[in-house]
Amino acid sequence: MAQEVAQTTVRVVRAADVSDRTAQTAGMGRRLGISADTTGASRIWMGHAVGPPGMDTGPHHHGEAETAGYIVRGTARILWGDNFEQYVDVGPGDFVFVPAYLPHVERNVSNAPCEFIIARTPDNIVVNLPPLGDGGDTPG
Repeated sequence: MAQEVAQTTVRVVRAADVSDRTAQTAGMGRRLGISADTTGASRIWMGHAVGPPGMDTGPHHHGEAETAGYIVRGTARILWGDNFEQYVDVGPGDFVFVPAYLPHVERNVSNAPCEFIIARTPDNIVVNLPPLGDGGDTPG
């Protein structure tokens, strides 16, 4: 196993340099903050996501990446399980954890944009899955 070389400086990604050149799901654009490309980070990805009212990401998972989110504003419904029948609503100040490989959907159930700060390890892996049923509608 190769030994990692310790980084010896603090790195900053300025607001003007934040990019949307990262994996995405429908409806909720992600902006890339901390990654291997922006800072040399090797075990964490961190970004910002905003979904408009009525947004639905469609089914997806994040491969080997565990995901943590902090909800800044709005209310989102996270759906998972058989036919996406399980769900939890999260709002401002809530933290949410999504395990690796868990298919799920994020849906904005508020009348305002829903805003998240997201951290993933090891990277922003997004695997979009086929929509359910005859138009991708999911329960909830």
